[in-house]
Amino acid sequence: MSDGQSISERIARSLPTLTPAHQRMAQYVLDNQFRAATMRIDEFATAVNVSVATANRFARALGFEGYPQFRAELVRGFEATLAPVERLRDELARPATVAEVFAAALDDGARNLEATRRALDPDACERAVAAILEAERVYVMGFGASGFLAGLLQHGLEMHCRMVTAVSTVGGASHAARQLFKLQPQDLVIAIAFPRYVSDTMLLAQRVKAHGGKLLALTDGPTSPLAPLADIALYANAGNRLSANSDATVLALIEALCGAVAYRSVRSVKAAAEMTEFLLPWLYGAPGNRERAIPKSESSE
Repeated sequence: MSDGQSISERIARSLPTLTPAHQRMAQYVLDNQFRAATMRIDEFATAVNVSVATANRFARALGFEGYPQFRAELVRGFEATLAPVERLRDELARPATVAEVFAAALDDGARNLEATRRALDPDACERAVAAILEAERVYVMGFGASGFLAGLLQHGLEMHCRMVTAVSTVGGASHAARQLFKLQPQDLVIAIAFPRYVSDTMLLAQRVKAHGGKLLALTDGPTSPLAPLADIALYANAGNRLSANSDATVLALIEALCGAVAYRSVRSVKAAAEMTEFLLPWLYGAPGNRERAIPKSESSE
């Protein structure tokens, strides 16, 4: 068998000859194919209220040598999607203290940052900064966890750009599409996507390119589905043992990009001073705000 659909076909062919318990298991797999692919044999047996031996016999009734071969076929096609689940399963199988988990996560972050720094492409960095500063409008998009990162990128760039718009809002992909419909040749779209890649990001990136838009990608490497669509790509190592990605590494790349944009902007100091002056009423402890910052009960004593 070559794909997950073959499991469904094999179950359909075998269904009339299966025992009632096996038929119940078959129906569970048909209804929950992805979930079943994530389960060890004991988890699968518990989910359908049978013994581990019965789960093994079910796999053999479908023509497999045993449950491991059955699960391997279920996983086929889901490998990339399941990778974080399998990493988490492996890590949880190793005894560790909470402090050791903290330390391991920080070590992973340090390795990711160093690998990202070593792999920096100087030409891509120069082109990315130039594209941002030359753009009339910058649109930032990312969905899923990348949506939060897109907001931070917008925040970091808005002081140095004419207009920065985060299109990944509560309106979802259709709202983003409405915003990107306004795209002009002098504009730039920055797309953020890391495994597990959200299809909305890829579809919108394809639409941007189909309409002649310029695309800067922040992603994990040349094998990312976003990379071949991009005019410019910056890569971050974002592997993580206990979650899908290390957002800290991506955030570090975003901060580096914003810092480089500030460095190359001809009015970065003036812009920073003007924005700080505008924000003074909201800055705790700034001159003129001290009395307002002290609760009345304290200031009246």
